[in-house]
Amino acid sequence: MDTDIAQRFQRITAFIEARLTPLFDPANGSDHGFGMDDTSRALRAARYTVQAASAVNGLVEQRESAPELRQVVDQALEHNWDVLRSVARMWEDHPDFLKEFKAHSWDVVGAAV
Repeated sequence: MDTDIAQRFQRITAFIEARLTPLFDPANGSDHGFGMDDTSRALRAARYTVQAASAVNGLVEQRESAPELRQVVDQALEHNWDVLRSVARMWEDHPDFLKEFKAHSWDVVGAAV
């Protein structure tokens, strides 16, 4: 179960990063992501948000190793999934968008609601 959670987080993060990375590429003739304009700041904020929400490896491991923390860990995982899901849905019409990216956090984490 925990491996499945980590894999879902990896898939949604890879999908989002594949959409964001070209926006930072200076080869595109743009300073997006590197300038001090509002667009660049927004791109950096989106990337930092995705990076923070996708950093769940330690949390996933704690679900089994520290049962007394499971409720807190599940809440953190649910929140992080909801953040990633919200960002991914910006590209819901993309051909690589997977139906699982629409799943509610409790479906992904399997926590009792």
